[in-house]
Amino acid sequence: MRIPNLKLPFARAMALAVLSFIPAAAFASSHMDAPLITLDPAANTADVYAFVSQLQTGTNTDTGAPTFTKYLTVALTVYPFEEPGEGPNNFRFDDNVLYTIHICKTNANNFRNKNNDLATGTKTITYQFKFNTQYQNRGTILNSFLGVVNDVGDTNQNMIQTYQVFKVDNKNGNSSTLLGSGIVPPNNQGIATPFYNQGDNGNNPARPGVTTTNELDRYTLESIAQLGGGYLAFAGQRDDGFYGDIQAIFDLLQFHTPGIDSQGGFNIHTIVLNIPVDDIGGDRQVVGVYASNFRRQLTVLRDGVNGNSTASGGYVQVARQGNPLFNELFVAVADKDRYNRTAPTVDKSTFAKYALNPEPAALFSSIVSTLPDNLLHDRTDLATIFIPDIIKVDLSTPPARLAGGGDNDADDTGFSRLSIFGNDILFSTLQTNVNGGIVAGGWPNGRRFGDDVVDIALTSLVSDLRTNGTGQISVIGDNVDHNDVPFNKVFPYAPTPNNGRIHGHHGVAP
Repeated sequence: MRIPNLKLPFARAMALAVLSFIPAAAFASSHMDAPLITLDPAANTADVYAFVSQLQTGTNTDTGAPTFTKYLTVALTVYPFEEPGEGPNNFRFDDNVLYTIHICKTNANNFRNKNNDLATGTKTITYQFKFNTQYQNRGTILNSFLGVVNDVGDTNQNMIQTYQVFKVDNKNGNSSTLLGSGIVPPNNQGIATPFYNQGDNGNNPARPGVTTTNELDRYTLESIAQLGGGYLAFAGQRDDGFYGDIQAIFDLLQFHTPGIDSQGGFNIHTIVLNIPVDDIGGDRQVVGVYASNFRRQLTVLRDGVNGNSTASGGYVQVARQGNPLFNELFVAVADKDRYNRTAPTVDKSTFAKYALNPEPAALFSSIVSTLPDNLLHDRTDLATIFIPDIIKVDLSTPPARLAGGGDNDADDTGFSRLSIFGNDILFSTLQTNVNGGIVAGGWPNGRRFGDDVVDIALTSLVSDLRTNGTGQISVIGDNVDHNDVPFNKVFPYAPTPNNGRIHGHHGVAP
């Protein structure tokens, strides 16, 4: 489990770069963070992602050179542990849930100003996703598929989900702008959905990741929504891009050798949004990202032939997440559901105590390896990281390096699953006075698909990242170092959903 310690001066430089403004974390999301939300999987925020990306969007008419648009890519996953090919029913987004992703902005050219939304965890801009579900034929037992789906939304895709995306300006009277709409592709059942799978054959495993948009499977490509203002959106089923030996973490930290990917072979529902950086004030800023989901206050069940449920009343927040696993691992049972009902603005007064005196460090020290007492108390480094619990992203950096993972889809040069602890770093043009502008290449500077958040988090927990510490960092992990399905290196980045007809679990091949 241990890798030789990183010594000064590299380790101290990395620690200071982490703490300059970026959150690290401890462990990762196992998708079951609080008692009540585990009973509501369609609203359960499993993971949040946020990173800088770019896409070619044109060509210079004078030189013929490609031109690029810089984006903040954000993603939210819900409905953890989806068994691929679920049979007569269908995992899906819930029409009665309002899915939201929030941006906490800084003042341009003044990101260290404490009187800003980043410092307090106040939402500046909110993106809302509202879903609507219809059936083309309700007089059949075939909930999802009436035949082979050749194109998204065709007559053989019985259940059709569409969605609208709204941008809400929380600083201007909560004014709302409709950016556009999209359609959800079918889940990967197998024979009914052959184009998700290798060789366009429903008897084969899901396709691995790709490096160009044109290589994406037909359903994914047809479901990328071009919204107003240069936004891109996707919402649909994907392979769960989180990987880690979560069962072992919660089994007294006794890791398997080799490690077992607890989410291996499971799908998840994923929302991805490309936000043009110019539309949120440009790249001379650091922003914070978190997600929260809301349910209607009242649901009425109706009987009769066409009986269905209807929801009414205002929305009530039932889930939120920023960094992986702060609620699940740090917050005591007494406050877990409270966390999901609140906003990051209360984190300093309500939840900071859990970061300052982290129980996970004490458990690690008592079960695995004795830690110095100063790592068990007064963890101002962790409090700086988690309070407020939002993922921070330096928008001034170049695009993040991306994970691939397949034979024909290699990781970008310089990518490390360990991010800053693997010397995967970026240079900020905004923070040049801090370590020469060095910031993490991935989590905790945002979070990319492919970041090994378990290993990064374990390392952060058992290492002293405070400026008065030794600067020595022990890189440790759970013996799981890759996802079960290779990632796409183009939008929507998340891996192809597993085939319901042929798949394995926990890293075991089908």
